[in-house]
Amino acid sequence: QVQLVESGGGLVQAGGSLRLSCAASGSIFSINYMGWYRRAPGKQRELVAVITSDGSTNYADSVKGRFTISRDNAKNTMFLQMNSLKPEDTAVYYCNADVNITPILSSVYWGQGTQVTVSS
Repeated sequence: QVQLVESGGGLVQAGGSLRLSCAASGSIFSINYMGWYRRAPGKQRELVAVITSDGSTNYADSVKGRFTISRDNAKNTMFLQMNSLKPEDTAVYYCNADVNITPILSSVYWGQGTQVTVSS
């Protein structure tokens, strides 16, 4: 069993910053990609950013230049530095990871989500 736990959400004014963390624990052999998704009220879940095991990254157009995804492979932890936050960034942010629980068996896991609220 693998658990993903997010932290770092909260309330911030527009233009401010937050740093989200996602810690993976449990029966982990290795982690392939990790990513952040978000779901705003009344909207579908969308990809925010993703990072592979070798550090390659990809971002949604709406956050490019403002958000930075990173990971610490030794600690099975991922981060999302969010700068210049806008009210439209308000959402529940979810951590996602493709985890190898054995050398040949992988599965995708989700965290419980952390609320980010940006006031205007």
